[in-house]
Amino acid sequence: MSLEETIMKYLQSLLPSEQAEVLNFVEYLKIKAFKKEGGNWANLSLSSAMRGMEDEETPYSLDDLKESF
Repeated sequence: MSLEETIMKYLQSLLPSEQAEVLNFVEYLKIKAFKKEGGNWANLSLSSAMRGMEDEETPYSLDDLKESF
């Protein structure tokens, strides 16, 4: 079994609240590595702020995009 498969096995056995803690730790590691590389904090902050939004339902439809005068 690969390392990734082993991690996924353990992750799936955790409660959702514990999975959230794992996600927080992974994000911490990502930020730590980002600091070492001297990355752009603005891009990292924006990606963190927007995380999960692609799964949200929008209250708008295509009709809302049409201009009306």
